[in-house]
Amino acid sequence: MYDYLIVGAGLFGAVFAHEAKKAGKKVLVIDKRPQIAGNIYTEEVDGINVHKYGAHIFHTSNKKVWDYVQQFAEFNRYTNSPVARYKDELYNLPFNMNTFSKMWPEVKTPAQAKAKIEAQKKEAGITEPKNLEEQGISLIGRDIYEKLVKGYTEKQWGRRATELPSFIIKRLPVRFVYDNNYFNDLYQGIPVGGYTKMVENMLEGVEVRLNTDFFANKEEFLASANKVVFTGMLDEYFDFCYGELEYRSLRFETELLDEENYQGNAVVNYTEYEVPYTRIIEHKHFEFGCQNGNYNPKTVITREYPATWNKGDEPYYPMNDEKNNALFAKYKELADKQDKVIFGGRLGMYKYYDMHQVIEVALACAEVELNL
Repeated sequence: MYDYLIVGAGLFGAVFAHEAKKAGKKVLVIDKRPQIAGNIYTEEVDGINVHKYGAHIFHTSNKKVWDYVQQFAEFNRYTNSPVARYKDELYNLPFNMNTFSKMWPEVKTPAQAKAKIEAQKKEAGITEPKNLEEQGISLIGRDIYEKLVKGYTEKQWGRRATELPSFIIKRLPVRFVYDNNYFNDLYQGIPVGGYTKMVENMLEGVEVRLNTDFFANKEEFLASANKVVFTGMLDEYFDFCYGELEYRSLRFETELLDEENYQGNAVVNYTEYEVPYTRIIEHKHFEFGCQNGNYNPKTVITREYPATWNKGDEPYYPMNDEKNNALFAKYKELADKQDKVIFGGRLGMYKYYDMHQVIEVALACAEVELNL
């Protein structure tokens, strides 16, 4: 009999498993995939750590979380500075003085940039943004919104910007300084050797069974442990009894190329609606693969295509709109009545979390559960 059965070997499951094992508990981790680490799984291809399920850049301002991950990996000094490509024009992200002065050559100072944005906002007649489009124009003006936000966002969510809630881009960084660092956080980097190695270290000494589907033997698994930590889809756990929660999915096309440097940056966003993918990731740049004498004649790129989610597809982003949040509330009510099951992670809590947030909630959950 196990103290804890943990369903899912992603970040939430691995953190909880590590803490439970440390507290002397008998733990079993299962995952239906053939590998650990969930969506942060990285695999080595020709000496390059490839982010198999999309780019993951670790960033946090929480010192406790930063100190926690240092136990399992050494982090490099990678700083996320994406580039946006619209037709043949290239712009720096996040939106900053480099972006503004490129978009509007007459703009040279923060005051001029603010005045330009304010004039375009006024022209659009927006006082209280009611949807994503109005929120975008309010934040960065019509020119930048039209070229760098509209098409990208509509591809990403599969809906017109006027149909999307404004809160989606409220966290969009806009800076009136010449700084291409996307995140404002104190700490940022990527684990040397990849995320898989980091999760492997978290799960050291823990029994792990891969290629194991919880739902194939649900009752048997539930009976095998005193408690279950479930990090899969909340609605699936309850057999979709109220209907399906919606997600956005992704499709990846990855290529190994016989060239040293394909695009000169880890992340290039393609913001035109007509280009079907949202971005191209060149993985070697996450670890300075073309710098400091790190010569490798090959490179690996991944095109990322947003996709409509259908049952059976990989769920990536919860669609936290009004309809889905109301449905989630009904499932949450069921979940709260489960004495034996703890629901965690992006899917179990139906919430968009970054990695540092997953670790925060997993640690908080472990503290309460294990009386730490």
